Amino acid sequence: QVQLVESGGGLVQGGGSLRLSCAASGRTFSDYAMGWFRQAPGKEREFVASISWGGARTRYAESVKDRFTISRDNAKNTVYVQMNGLKPEDAATYYCAASQRSGVPVAETDYPYWGQGTQVTVSS
Repeated sequence: QVQLVESGGGLVQGGGSLRLSCAASGRTFSDYAMGWFRQAPGKEREFVASISWGGARTRYAESVKDRFTISRDNAKNTVYVQMNGLKPEDAATYYCAASQRSGVPVAETDYPYWGQGTQVTVSS
């Protein structure tokens, strides 16, 4: 099993940037593909980005492509998402998740392990 703790959320002005981190503990971090998801109030949780075990492959939701960058440091057991050009519609609770599937999974059901989330608020 793997435990996940997100950090880095906060309030940012529209157009600004934030970097979220997710620290993993427990099993071998490099055994897991990692994903970021988000959930805004009153909406379903949605996929944001994912990264493969070794970091060679990434995948993004269309809504964040070219603005967000997912990365991982397996030596630090940490996955990141750099968020640039933030918009009010990016405001949500952001969750990281771990999957033992290969590649860059996008479905919530592919991820059995989840963090508690970190809040991102974007002012207009």
